[in-house]
Amino acid sequence: MRSRYSAFVLGLVDHLHATWHASTRPAELTLEPGVKWLGLEVRRHQRQDDTHATVEFVARSRVGGQGQRLHETSRFVKEDGRWFYVDGDLK
Repeated sequence: MRSRYSAFVLGLVDHLHATWHASTRPAELTLEPGVKWLGLEVRRHQRQDDTHATVEFVARSRVGGQGQRLHETSRFVKEDGRWFYVDGDLK
């Protein structure tokens, strides 16, 4: 989760693409211009088993002078020794 947040902050679309599970990964990923990321708070993480986990987080940002908050519980799956983002539920 932290590496994906850092990739959003740094605009590293290739990393986001590489860490997104192929079953749900968009063909193209365009980051919203003008977003200033302000912080990440991981609230909870839970492993369901050896290959499935969830992470609840809040990411704060500012766009056009307005503060925003993204609160999500994300699902991850582990394949070939690597964790991949599958999808998430917004809170």
